[in-house]
Amino acid sequence: MIRRREFITLLGAAGAAWPVRVSAQQGERVRRVGILLPVTDSDAEGQQRVSAFVRALQQLGWSLGKNVRIDYRLSGNKVETMRASAAELVTLRPDVILALSSAATAPLLEATRTIPIVFTGVADPVATGYVESLSRPGGNATGFTVYENSIGKNWLQILKEVAPRVKRVALLRETVIGADLFATVQTLAPSMGLEMHAVDVRDAGETKRALTTFAQTPNGGVIATGGPRQSAQRHLIAGLAKRHGLPAIYNARFFVTAGGLISYGADFVDQAQLAAGYVDRILKGEKPAELPVQVPTKYDLVINLKTARALGLTVPRKLLARADQVIK
Repeated sequence: MIRRREFITLLGAAGAAWPVRVSAQQGERVRRVGILLPVTDSDAEGQQRVSAFVRALQQLGWSLGKNVRIDYRLSGNKVETMRASAAELVTLRPDVILALSSAATAPLLEATRTIPIVFTGVADPVATGYVESLSRPGGNATGFTVYENSIGKNWLQILKEVAPRVKRVALLRETVIGADLFATVQTLAPSMGLEMHAVDVRDAGETKRALTTFAQTPNGGVIATGGPRQSAQRHLIAGLAKRHGLPAIYNARFFVTAGGLISYGADFVDQAQLAAGYVDRILKGEKPAELPVQVPTKYDLVINLKTARALGLTVPRKLLARADQVIK
């Protein structure tokens, strides 16, 4: 587990960096914000999310070292270290904690039901028990969901568009996360000539065995719905799909940058930026119980042409024209 290390990692041409804690100026009232991430310090996606959040917070009038202090913990998506990191942040008694993913939200809610929590990247906060409802969260947590269940139709349509031969689809899900989504997709699939197969993702070994077995029958494809385990296994899942010739669509851009074929989902960096608005409102006195959970208003389409060529696929021009990013 990465503890109270102070370091800076530059992020490409933007020059953004991990925030470094600095001592407050004497006499200023300093508010405390915690951040919990299920990543390592070398994870570019995590760096981008934190930097986007800090920039947005600064634009709202919060200045590091003057009126706000940020304490962060990085835990590499390991359950035991996530719990320890969550407990550490809670003992610091921050005014609000930013939880970047469901993997971060769950242990924080185990550790506290009083400190406000703003989450991003959560698939179904109602099913997981994080909130009572999207409109009235009711507890100490609120934030931003990854998608609505209706996105399943888009995933099916895009997968068929890029790989018309696909007849069978392995839908990767994580226990309660994805249960409702699978039911929605399973209802729609027959009208598109598709047969759905649920694949529960628990560990890397199970994922490897399940996809290897599924690939033994031809005309298969994959939908990765997202979640902490799938995110941690993104290189494995993208690699297996490519190795076994399985066209796959993912819920997040970082699967495609890891070698996946195509993704359609919310921009997690944008969500981290939007989360600064909720953190700001909570620091100014509003309650998370009364701040509605927000669903994405925009989804990004990302295509990896190198992977498409490796799979022997020709991406239709109309689909390329709709893409927000094309990796060549």
